[in-house]
Amino acid sequence: MIKQEVHSGIEFYQKKVKKRKLGASLEFITAQLSWQFSGAISCVALLSAYNIITNALNRMALIISILFLIQFAIQYFVTTKISKEITSELGEVTSKTRKLGLLLIPFVLLGNFFMFLSGFMLIQKDKTIEYNLSVYSLLTSIFILLISAMNLFKDSVVETFALGMGIYGAYAIINLVTLIACSKWIQNGRINRKLLFFAILGLVGIITGNVFSFLMGLIILAKYFNKNSETSIEWIDVIRRLFKNYMSCIGMFIIVFLISVSIASLLTFDYDIATLNNYMALLQPPSLMYPFGTDELGRCVFTRIVFGARISLLVGLVSTTIPIVIGGILGAISGYYGRNTDNIIMRLLDILYAVPGILLAIAIIAAFGVSTMNLILALSIGGIPSYARTVRATVMSLASQEFVEAAKACGAKDGTIIFKHIIPNSLAPVIVRATLGIGSAVLSTSSLSFLGLGVESHVPEWGNILKAGSTYLETNPYIAIFPGLAIITIVLSFNYFGDGLRDALDPKLK
Repeated sequence: MIKQEVHSGIEFYQKKVKKRKLGASLEFITAQLSWQFSGAISCVALLSAYNIITNALNRMALIISILFLIQFAIQYFVTTKISKEITSELGEVTSKTRKLGLLLIPFVLLGNFFMFLSGFMLIQKDKTIEYNLSVYSLLTSIFILLISAMNLFKDSVVETFALGMGIYGAYAIINLVTLIACSKWIQNGRINRKLLFFAILGLVGIITGNVFSFLMGLIILAKYFNKNSETSIEWIDVIRRLFKNYMSCIGMFIIVFLISVSIASLLTFDYDIATLNNYMALLQPPSLMYPFGTDELGRCVFTRIVFGARISLLVGLVSTTIPIVIGGILGAISGYYGRNTDNIIMRLLDILYAVPGILLAIAIIAAFGVSTMNLILALSIGGIPSYARTVRATVMSLASQEFVEAAKACGAKDGTIIFKHIIPNSLAPVIVRATLGIGSAVLSTSSLSFLGLGVESHVPEWGNILKAGSTYLETNPYIAIFPGLAIITIVLSFNYFGDGLRDALDPKLK
């Protein structure tokens, strides 16, 4: 009896150790999520391949199901090998298995970015933060090219299409070369002088919305001019901790990709296809020409969703920035001065906070009319109290700190102390709240547009597209499914990114 208990205890301990080893391996985590994603897409495509009502077979869905099933089998095999080697006496992935990563990378051409990430995480043994950022930067560029290339199946393309594809194609090549350079010219965390040129190119990438390349360039320059010492560059450590959370990285990638595709659509997508009626293509099912089908007016749903990302992100970012600025200033003044000032400001904000945000937005829009500017104003006003409370709580804890007392002793004015010393030290909780707030703002934007109280009905916005598709849920459900998935994806992305950023900024988790 005692022997059995000891044996079961040993088995339990071994399982726990095995689970800990696998959980600490980025190679295993990325590989596992990759085969799970491939398997899920394969099942969904297979279920949608046969239409019970019309008794018809959708060949496109069937082909997608088979392709992702092949990817599932390959990735599952690689994941099994990684798992066995990590839990073996060797305790690490062998060089032979790492070479299998080269097999996974090309599947990005089929839209499986999980296999792409898994491949690059498997190839490189020592993954620096610069290498990780280069991988995500390259992935963003490739996806922009793939999404834009879908326009080639249409009857015509916008005049600037060739220019846009040329620019993004060239930048994808630059990202690939930068990735190779980062894997070879960064040894033991030391930056080679040759990387400075690629760092500058990375900074330029912010024009295309590629935040990953911008951060990569910024880190390389900061470390090089700081003589490869990171002790005084705390924000680099924050980014490194952020990238240890794989789901937050995925969330950040989707956000950056949507920003980039919104910018790329200015050159590679035709706005007329998203807005002008085409009575020759009414309610077309998904195809290569119309990947997400067409709506009741013959407009391409795929193109409308691409342009809708621009509106949703713009409204989300602006309607979050405004309350941060106004609420932050009010909260800082309230927390710093206290007493009567605190009482007056917070009681007024309590009145505003007592009104539900969505109800306040509806009231403002009903009073001033339906427009994008009124929508931003309505969402912004409702968010002021929550940000003011967040800043106030932080400022109250900082107001009695020694550095504030020292500033007062040196004769610094209250305005200087608040804006130069206190507010910069209270930004961390505000930033985390903002990342989560943007997702809520996007959801509110779509909700109000669905009710006819948000963005103008003719503007391609996800809520408007969803509203139009809700009429055809029984006959043409894809019109509503795809914008709905887009809304869910962006909200989840901001939530995952916000969670990861919160952990990265928490000094207790260093």
